[in-house]
Amino acid sequence: MPESLNKLLSELHAERVRTWDPAKLQINVDQRRELVEAFDPANVIQAGDTLPDFTLLNVEGGEITRESLLANGPAVLIFFRFAGCPACNIALPYYQRNLWPELKAAGIGLVAVSPQVPERLIEIKHRHGLDFAVASDPGNTLARALGITYEANAASRANGEGPGWIGEVVGTGTWELPQPALVLIDSDYTVRFLDVSPDWLERTETGSVLAALNGDIPIREPLDA
Repeated sequence: MPESLNKLLSELHAERVRTWDPAKLQINVDQRRELVEAFDPANVIQAGDTLPDFTLLNVEGGEITRESLLANGPAVLIFFRFAGCPACNIALPYYQRNLWPELKAAGIGLVAVSPQVPERLIEIKHRHGLDFAVASDPGNTLARALGITYEANAASRANGEGPGWIGEVVGTGTWELPQPALVLIDSDYTVRFLDVSPDWLERTETGSVLAALNGDIPIREPLDA
């Protein structure tokens, strides 16, 4: 049976239920529920749209532009929050194991994207030995153009204030983060498939991406509020 990313993420939540302070856990649960309830698919880039121009900063040096990414064929962008995000540290190794080998064999590029500044973002690539590129989206410019960013609610901000708050950790000085998303782009810059996860503990499974590559694009089931 194929490995399930969302099963791994549900295990993370179950561990938090067992170990976190109930009040802290409730803030996390409420924030994710609010994001799901507020999410409007019409506000994000759609399949068939043209991916806007962009310049990302490769954590290992240099830039990744729309033209360079798609010069040799289709590519996939995976948006994640930041290097210290526990769910992201489950998701990216999952894609390394289950998605990257399939994409590499098909000659399809893969870049994981976060707004975190490169000098802090690079550690997630090294920690997991990721073979695909990891890049910074300065100021959430591309994520904002795709319509996938959000900011923490008042309770989450109050809980996360002080040294080590999100804006300090990410290096942006703001609460803005991308909702986890996976975008498959054709070489003509057209979005073929997009899956956005307003609840960051529910993310795109490899099977959905491979189905899109084969032309059998699935309809994502609504998230459980």
